Amino acid sequence: MDSIFHEKQEGSLCAQHCLNNLLQGEYFTPVDLSSIAHQLDEEERMRMAEGGMASEEYRTFLQVREQSIYERLWQVISNALRVWGLEIILFNSREYQSLMINPINEKAFICNYKEHWFTIRKLGQQWFNLNSLLTGPELISDTYLALFLAQLQQEGYSIFVIRGNLPECEAEQILGFMRVQQQQRPRLIGEEAQMSAGYTEMGVGVEDEVVDEDEELRRALALSRQDIDVEDEEADLRRAIQLSMQGGQRGQNETLSPEELRKRRQAYFDRYVRLHTRSLM
Repeated sequence: MDSIFHEKQEGSLCAQHCLNNLLQGEYFTPVDLSSIAHQLDEEERMRMAEGGMASEEYRTFLQVREQSIYERLWQVISNALRVWGLEIILFNSREYQSLMINPINEKAFICNYKEHWFTIRKLGQQWFNLNSLLTGPELISDTYLALFLAQLQQEGYSIFVIRGNLPECEAEQILGFMRVQQQQRPRLIGEEAQMSAGYTEMGVGVEDEVVDEDEELRRALALSRQDIDVEDEEADLRRAIQLSMQGGQRGQNETLSPEELRKRRQAYFDRYVRLHTRSLM
C-alpha cells in the first residue's frame, strides 16, 4: 500500500489531487491547471469575439464565464488528460452503456459531485478509491466496485471512464505480481482525530475500538456462514447490480418501480457492506 501515490486534500485543490492520484505522481500543480484554465478562457474569448466585441453574445459571455465552475473544471481536467493521450468518457452515457463493458475491465474512473473530484483506479489486479478526502487509499473488491459506482450514481455523482495508456508507476509494477490486503479501512480526513479525541475523553483507546470491530466482524462472518450461501449471494448481488444499471428490468414485460428498485439496491448495499466489505479489505 505504501507504493501507492495518494495526495490528500489541501484547500480546494481536488482537481489537482484527482489528476495526480490518477497518474500516480506529482504531475500537475495549481500553476499548471491555472495555466490550462487561462488558455481555455482565452481560446473561448477569441471565438466569441469573432462576432464582434460589441455584440450582445460577447457581453453575455464576459458576464457569465466566471460562473460556470463545474464546466471550467471539467474542461481543465479533460485538457490536462489529453496531454497524456487520455480520453474521458461519461460512464452513464447511452453510447458507453450500449457497449455493456464490465467496470472491472476498465482502468480508472473519475467521479464528480458539485465541486469535488476524485479518482478510482486499478493498480495491478486490484481497485483503489483514491479520494483525496480519505486518510489513505481504500481497497475495493471487484464485486464491490460495480455496487460502489451504482451507489455514487444514485447519490448524484457524475462518473467518467478514463481511456488510454496511463503512465507507468511504481505501484503498478509492484501490485502487478502481488496482491495486498487492507486490515483497516481509511477514514475521512479529520474524522480519525475527532474519534481519537472522543475515545480519550471517554477513557477508551483506539485499540479497544479495533478489537470491538474485529469481534463484530467475526460474529457477522460466522452468521453469514451459517445462514447464507456465499456463492448464491454473490450471484444474487451481481443480478441486483445489473438491474440497477439497466433501470430495474425484471423481464421483457415487467419492470421494478423506482421505489422498489431503490429499496432493493439499498438492501443489497447494506448487506454487502455489512458482511463482505471489511473482510475483503
